[in-house]
Amino acid sequence: MSAVVDAKGLSCPQPVILTLNEINKARKGEIIVLVDTVTSKENVSRAAIARGWTLKNVEEEGETFRITIAKD
Repeated sequence: MSAVVDAKGLSCPQPVILTLNEINKARKGEIIVLVDTVTSKENVSRAAIARGWTLKNVEEEGETFRITIAKD
Protein backbone atom coordinates (compact mmCIF):
# COMPACT_ATOMS: atom_id res chain seq x y z
CA MET A 1 0.00 0.00 0.00
CA SER A 2 1.29 3.43 -0.95
CA ALA A 3 1.60 6.27 1.53
CA VAL A 4 -0.25 9.41 0.47
CA VAL A 5 0.88 12.97 1.17
CA ASP A 6 -1.96 15.41 0.59
CA ALA A 7 -0.31 18.80 0.17
CA LYS A 8 -3.09 20.45 -1.82
CA GLY A 9 -3.68 24.06 -0.82
CA LEU A 10 -0.22 24.40 0.72
CA SER A 11 2.45 26.68 -0.66
CA CYS A 12 6.14 25.84 -0.92
CA PRO A 13 8.11 24.78 0.94
CA GLN A 14 5.37 22.93 2.87
CA PRO A 15 4.68 20.24 0.20
CA VAL A 16 8.41 19.52 -0.02
CA ILE A 17 8.76 19.32 3.77
CA LEU A 18 5.79 16.95 4.06
CA THR A 19 7.19 14.78 1.25
CA LEU A 20 10.66 14.65 2.80
CA ASN A 21 9.14 13.71 6.17
CA GLU A 22 7.32 10.80 4.51
CA ILE A 23 10.48 9.77 2.63
CA ASN A 24 12.39 9.69 5.93
CA LYS A 25 9.62 7.60 7.53
CA ALA A 26 9.16 5.16 4.66
CA ARG A 27 12.78 4.83 3.48
CA LYS A 28 11.51 2.66 0.59
CA GLY A 29 8.32 1.72 -1.20
CA GLU A 30 5.93 4.01 -3.01
CA ILE A 31 4.62 7.44 -2.03
CA ILE A 32 1.88 9.40 -3.76
CA VAL A 33 2.02 13.17 -3.35
CA LEU A 34 -0.95 15.39 -4.21
CA VAL A 35 -0.26 19.06 -4.97
CA ASP A 36 -2.15 21.77 -6.81
CA THR A 37 0.51 24.05 -8.29
CA VAL A 38 3.13 23.56 -10.98
CA THR A 39 5.78 25.00 -8.65
CA SER A 40 4.99 22.44 -5.93
CA LYS A 41 4.98 19.64 -8.52
CA GLU A 42 8.44 20.63 -9.74
CA ASN A 43 9.89 21.20 -6.27
CA VAL A 44 8.53 17.93 -4.83
CA SER A 45 9.80 15.98 -7.86
CA ARG A 46 13.27 17.55 -7.60
CA ALA A 47 13.48 16.94 -3.85
CA ALA A 48 12.49 13.26 -4.20
CA ILE A 49 15.02 12.65 -6.98
CA ALA A 50 17.73 14.37 -4.93
CA ARG A 51 17.02 11.88 -2.12
CA GLY A 52 17.48 8.92 -4.46
CA TRP A 53 13.83 8.23 -5.19
CA THR A 54 12.52 7.50 -8.70
CA LEU A 55 9.83 9.66 -10.25
CA LYS A 56 7.47 6.96 -11.51
CA ASN A 57 4.56 9.04 -12.72
CA VAL A 58 3.04 12.52 -12.73
CA GLU A 59 -0.64 12.75 -13.59
CA GLU A 60 -2.74 15.87 -13.87
CA GLU A 61 -6.22 15.28 -12.46
CA GLY A 62 -8.20 18.48 -12.91
CA GLU A 63 -6.39 21.06 -10.81
CA THR A 64 -4.39 18.45 -8.89
CA PHE A 65 -1.07 16.83 -9.74
CA ARG A 66 -0.61 13.24 -8.55
CA ILE A 67 3.10 12.52 -8.20
CA THR A 68 4.16 8.92 -7.66
CA ILE A 69 7.67 8.33 -6.35
CA ALA A 70 9.29 5.03 -5.45
CA LYS A 71 12.43 3.47 -4.02
CA ASP A 72 13.34 -0.23 -3.72
